[in-house]
Amino acid sequence: MESIYYVAAWACHRRCRHCYEDRFRPYLRGELEGVLQEALRNMPRIVEHLPERMSYLDRGDPRPDGSLPEKQGRIILSGGEFLLDALRDRLGYPLVERLSARYRGAGGVKIAVQTTGDLLTDAIVEALLERGVWMISVAGVDDFHVGLEGEAKQRAFVEELARLFERHGMTPSGVAVPTRRGLDDAGPVFNFFGAQPGSWIGKLWPRGRAWQNGLSTAALEDNFCNRWSGGLGFLEHRFEGSEVSIEPDGNVYPCCVKTRLPIGNLVEENLIDILESLRGDPVYEAINAGHPERMGVAHGWDEARFIENSRTRTPQGRPYQNLCIGCDRFHEEVLAPRIAAARERRREMLWSKLGTGA
Repeated sequence: MESIYYVAAWACHRRCRHCYEDRFRPYLRGELEGVLQEALRNMPRIVEHLPERMSYLDRGDPRPDGSLPEKQGRIILSGGEFLLDALRDRLGYPLVERLSARYRGAGGVKIAVQTTGDLLTDAIVEALLERGVWMISVAGVDDFHVGLEGEAKQRAFVEELARLFERHGMTPSGVAVPTRRGLDDAGPVFNFFGAQPGSWIGKLWPRGRAWQNGLSTAALEDNFCNRWSGGLGFLEHRFEGSEVSIEPDGNVYPCCVKTRLPIGNLVEENLIDILESLRGDPVYEAINAGHPERMGVAHGWDEARFIENSRTRTPQGRPYQNLCIGCDRFHEEVLAPRIAAARERRREMLWSKLGTGA
């Protein structure tokens, strides 16, 4: 598989008004320990149920003889804030070590750590690199992050962190979202991005506090499914472009935006088994093709009905229409029993294998 986006824990030191997930926030004392314990309890099983190899065949870069090169995939570790003092030593570093060990004899893996950046120190950067981290990705460069409002503050923030990274032998990454440029960087590398106007996430997903605060400016033509971190290609796990998102409880989604319901749970099942069980299902094939408006055609939801169900009003009363809204409603009305049935089929197959010793 090319890419996995693993939200390791919900805790964050910020409560940004544009965040796509309300569970990313500060937690205090016992509540914080509960969030950490959930992550620690599930992490070993989640890692165990990841693909045997984190690699993919790149159809966009064929060899002269037409064969496809096998390239190293990525696991992006995020939060919340992955590098909080309360998480770093107990969860963050051990998770990096566990992933490195799992894939050491299986072609390796590129581990990226995504962070807001304002907690980084020389010691943290050194510790991450010692454990084999390939990329540190700073995701908080925008006006929504308190203290970084305005171009001057953002430029100073980027320049200071760039000097920090370069002290440790890191180089700027060529990664450019939503293109595939820079994914073969040798590392260790760093990059910066944020929810800036005109960027790939600048219009903001209709999720979490961004939705509650009426900040999403996405319209019907803004198809989040048909782009980087959307559902596009998620079922094609042997090839470039396949990515899924995992939550701390093990729930798996075909996109970072997150469908209303998960497609499975990695505490209980292997990721590849989950994906294979959805092949041929017209609902998930539509998501895989980047056309969520077609996901209900086999269930009486033609494209016109899906688009009509993509209409709503923001919490502030403003008319709003985006395909993510239609996807949510289709999940609520139609998909819940189908997801449960697919899960039961996977369980039956597992028990059958155990019964025959296969």
